[in-house]
Amino acid sequence: MLEKIITLEDVSMVDFLGIHNSNIKEVAAAFPESKIISRGNEIRIQGTAPEIIRITDVMDSLLAHYQKYGKVTNDNVKGYLNGISKTSTKTGEDDDDVIIYGNKGLVVKAKTPNQKLLVEQAAKYDLVFAVGPAGTGKTYTAVAIAVRALKNKEVKKIIITRPAVEAGENLGFLPGDLKEKIDPYLRPIYDALDDMIAPEKLKLYLESRVIEIAPLAYMRGRTLNNAFILLDEAQNTTPMQMKMFLTRMGPSSKAIITGDKSQIDLPKNLKSGLIDSLNVLKGIKGISFVELDGSDVVRHRLVKDILAAYEKSEQ
Repeated sequence: MLEKIITLEDVSMVDFLGIHNSNIKEVAAAFPESKIISRGNEIRIQGTAPEIIRITDVMDSLLAHYQKYGKVTNDNVKGYLNGISKTSTKTGEDDDDVIIYGNKGLVVKAKTPNQKLLVEQAAKYDLVFAVGPAGTGKTYTAVAIAVRALKNKEVKKIIITRPAVEAGENLGFLPGDLKEKIDPYLRPIYDALDDMIAPEKLKLYLESRVIEIAPLAYMRGRTLNNAFILLDEAQNTTPMQMKMFLTRMGPSSKAIITGDKSQIDLPKNLKSGLIDSLNVLKGIKGISFVELDGSDVVRHRLVKDILAAYEKSEQ
């Protein structure tokens, strides 16, 4: 009798194995001539070579299902055992719009045509610019795309950065060390990650620097390989900072740059690195530019009207 051990990594055992290991018991019942034992984060399969291959195929399908949906039900197990995936009828979601299944069953979807376009372009291109006004979901969608890439093991780490530009307040007068001064500027990033990754796992990722959140100045001199890199609030970079960031990309990296051309907090004598790069890089193959607008605003219904009123006033 042969034995194979499958080690489960980054998996919630209850969500994968089922209550009282009901999912694994269902698989075991389908292969009575083999032995399937769940212990800790290991699944031991004992049986003949052909049986082990068949059981491994089922387990691989269930793991892929878990990575996509964050949970495996008894019906899912029966579906895969029958060679039929019933996920599309069970989830009630349009798979084309779902980016990831986040924390506590939250479904993170692309909600507007331009958000869907951003997801599509990020899959096709290594460098994507997502430009649009506040509330269009640029940052949130970009974080979801990066988390999906990490979950699917397409990259080994996520690096999220933004320029530490003072928006009407002076950093020097904020309490604490540099990290404590900068963290409030990075709060939207943490909020998005809280929605998408379980708290214990997120803490582990941050401590082990699998997910790194840092001011743009910390990127200087680094080569970021096998990583998904997000530059947020890019309108507040200078052209030199933008060039520095763009030249950090390693051969196996992907990057999304988000920004709002209407919210530049730089001193009047400084040019925005985002606006400069949109002109300089136009026409380069391998770079995609996605424009979001008022129709993509997914905040309170008044936000669209507020943005439109300001735009009219400025004109």
